Amino acid sequence: MSDIKIDKLIRSRRKTIGLHITSDAKLIVRAPVFASTAFIQDLIRRKKSWIRAKQDFYKQRPRTTRKFAAGEEFLFLGEPYPLTVAEDLPKAVVFDGALKISNLVLSNARDHLECWYKTLALEHITARVMYFAQNAGLTYKSIRVNSASTRWGSCGYNDSLNFSWRLIMAPPSVVDYVVIHELAHLKQKNHSRRFWAEVSLMMPDYRKEEAWLKENHHLLLWP
Repeated sequence: MSDIKIDKLIRSRRKTIGLHITSDAKLIVRAPVFASTAFIQDLIRRKKSWIRAKQDFYKQRPRTTRKFAAGEEFLFLGEPYPLTVAEDLPKAVVFDGALKISNLVLSNARDHLECWYKTLALEHITARVMYFAQNAGLTYKSIRVNSASTRWGSCGYNDSLNFSWRLIMAPPSVVDYVVIHELAHLKQKNHSRRFWAEVSLMMPDYRKEEAWLKENHHLLLWP
């Protein structure tokens, strides 16, 4: 038995085992339904050094607490915008080159900002999915935006596409990478060489965007 704790084990119809370290240093394991506990534990033992290093990184990283107050910066498509509190706004949150929130909703600022992000995320991601799918001759069933914080996107076995609204905070090229990643799963329901070949076909330099997401994904989370 490994001395590393599995904080969450998710079984599904996937074919491979995935290890993910969250921003609060927890280990999430995604495994096939048929994978034995012994097999999973053996993989964790072999990946022990990597797991420990990632957990130590997150434990040592300074954490900031969101106050959702005037002057606090929020990312939108990779650019930081200071939050401005304003009166007489037509909506709770307005973006016109500046990010503004009504003084009437400050007590629920987090909820209103999240709602605004979700709306913009669905619009932007849907447009990018349509663009890349059309260019690649791919079809999908549906597009949804969720609140996932450990999985930026997913492709269901019925070809439904799901994306975290938090992606809208990342640079446009990173959003495109996640979109392309999930579209590639329409052809390959795994992470085989054929899958990565599909990704590379649509985005030859995808490794740069993948690296940004791995190194900076904590910027897309709200403590």
